[in-house]
Amino acid sequence: MPQEEGIIKGQEQKSFSAGAFRPEDAQGIASLFSSVYGDNYPVRLFYDPESIIAANQEGSIYSIVARTPWGKIIGATHLVRHETLSNLYECSAGLVLKEYRNLGVNQDMNDFLHYKFLPTQPHIEELFGEPVCNHTHLQNSGTAFSYVETGIEAALMPAEAYSKEKSAKGRVATLCCFRSCIPKPHRIFLPFEYEGILRQIYARLDDQREICLSAEPVPETFLTRSEIKIFESAGVARMTFESAGSDFAARLTDLENSAQAKNVVVFQAFLNLTQPWVGQIVSILRKRGYFFGGALPRWFDGDGLLMQKLTCTPDFDDIVLLNDFPKELLEFIRKDREDCGILSGSLKQN
Repeated sequence: MPQEEGIIKGQEQKSFSAGAFRPEDAQGIASLFSSVYGDNYPVRLFYDPESIIAANQEGSIYSIVARTPWGKIIGATHLVRHETLSNLYECSAGLVLKEYRNLGVNQDMNDFLHYKFLPTQPHIEELFGEPVCNHTHLQNSGTAFSYVETGIEAALMPAEAYSKEKSAKGRVATLCCFRSCIPKPHRIFLPFEYEGILRQIYARLDDQREICLSAEPVPETFLTRSEIKIFESAGVARMTFESAGSDFAARLTDLENSAQAKNVVVFQAFLNLTQPWVGQIVSILRKRGYFFGGALPRWFDGDGLLMQKLTCTPDFDDIVLLNDFPKELLEFIRKDREDCGILSGSLKQN
């Protein structure tokens, strides 16, 4: 296990240490992203050293790095705070310089993050990650640190992000993986269409929920609260419905129209599973061609549900998965996409 500032290891020409961020690391992180992704990584902050420093200082991002004895940044991984919840962080943007791979760099950074850094941050109650599915390296790390697979985001990442290393033929799917740090028991409601698969997912978590079946109608006077974030370079729209009300269908249409105007091909809807009428909202989405994505523990402090729709053609056969349960989940998602396509009257794309 690394010490406070990591341990130096490897051959002399490939020695490195894992440790916490220092302001002088920022330029090296930006250069690392350029080396691995060219100019195609969709989160632009990681190309701007001043923004990296500012984010680390305010706690919206925590960077963990691997550096050589002379200070060169050869690897980095990050905790990124959820947009609205200060206790939920994403473990993301992990990468290693090509010539330093297969030397345990990622392992040491994650050891430092989970065993040294995380205990100093008691405000972090839940972690999640989105390991890519064009290889299993990051998935393996998630398993090693007790993350539980809860969903699959089909065709999330654009192929251009992997063009420099030629590691993907088309758009790349990601896994949704969660790890509880401080449990918060609470009540959730499952849509009947997904009761079975969601119960399988929740049985694998290490914290508890009171699970009920969603059977209530949407209250007529209850209105939708939502927001949309569009990643134009990635062709992705994320629509978050903190609450969904009687005007949900109309609000969904407005959000979809704004996304289509920006050539979005991946539509994601995040629903709040603490609402007793979430099942009725899921039925509306399924009739619009949205299909199951996964469970999102603590997404609204209570849990969330991901629904997704694609106007591009996913290549499910190219999704590479390490463990058995995600493979079962993928087959469920593939079948649900076909069912929802029929339900919405759209043509099958695969």
